[in-house]
Amino acid sequence: MIHTMTQSEKLLDYGQSYWLDDLSREMLDSGALQQRIEEEGLRGVTSNPKTFADSMQNSEAYSDDIKRLRNEGKTTEAIYETLMVDDVSRACDLFKRVYETSDGTDGFVSIEVDPRLARHTDATIKAAQRLWTAVDRPNCMIKIPGTVEGIPAIETVLTEGIHVNVTLLFSLERYEQVITAYQRAMAKRREANRPLQHVASVASFFLSRIDVLVDELLEHRAIPSSAKSPSREFQGKMAVACAQQVYRSFKAFFQSPEWTELHAEGAAIQRPLWASTGTKHPDYPETLYVDNLIAKQTVNTMPAKTIEAFDKDGTLQPDAIYKNMDEADYVLKQVEESGIDLGYVYQRLEDEGIQKFITPFKKGLQQVENT
Repeated sequence: MIHTMTQSEKLLDYGQSYWLDDLSREMLDSGALQQRIEEEGLRGVTSNPKTFADSMQNSEAYSDDIKRLRNEGKTTEAIYETLMVDDVSRACDLFKRVYETSDGTDGFVSIEVDPRLARHTDATIKAAQRLWTAVDRPNCMIKIPGTVEGIPAIETVLTEGIHVNVTLLFSLERYEQVITAYQRAMAKRREANRPLQHVASVASFFLSRIDVLVDELLEHRAIPSSAKSPSREFQGKMAVACAQQVYRSFKAFFQSPEWTELHAEGAAIQRPLWASTGTKHPDYPETLYVDNLIAKQTVNTMPAKTIEAFDKDGTLQPDAIYKNMDEADYVLKQVEESGIDLGYVYQRLEDEGIQKFITPFKKGLQQVENT
């Protein structure tokens, strides 16, 4: 039987890998994840406290393990972490062939450190080390928030050779701090005569949440009953513009002489990963953050709904990210000139992003407690 490639699979021909923004024991047990890998070209998967809590809430698959682990005397938090590690380990095994055939570029499964540690450097380092050891798979990535406190933790664990998925990035400034930390980590490994090959990292830039907040703030500045109010002109454009700035910075940074030297010795490029790519505005196309952000050496991690929408109605355009890229700076400038403090926007998004992971994390703990 001839296999017809999906739109999502074809992204690889355009230099972009697509990952799934969801992981559940149900998709592991049913074979659904394996099917996506073998038949739909899925290249990786990310988990987070929300998707894990949803998985626990919607499935009885965890009940027996929770009871067994409690009988072994484990604490609620230890049980929660064990369940998460078990799911991620199983997923890593399914992606092993993708990891090997891509020479360590794809095939990764991400697991998140406790989001309550987002403002604590040393505790984040210890949590990352513990999760890395617990999963014990070469294609595991540890998710660490790209906060001010998280960046030194990211640099430390990368220096140790632990793969990192840097999460909750919303601003160009913070993104540039992250790629600089990545370069420092690789330089430290070189100085210590440690191999640079097969230390992998992605920098996850979150999109839909930017538009949700900026659209709201632009609406506050719009003229009532006027469809042509200048503020409304830039609604739905901010996230893509920010991503275009990030990609431009990425290209410039990883073509620098300093990085080229590290790359020649085996260091892999830290790819931008487009995250939070399911649109949250009913008037925006579901594929908004896929169609417009096709770019070489990037990853797009999508919820299942967005993958299905892209396979059905998506637009495959080579290097689509460059379309209207010259307008990216203009969009940000106009948003600022409308009276919106982008520094405030980025910090609020980061703070809210942390809380949006803490809330389901606590919910997951409570589900373990109640089982």
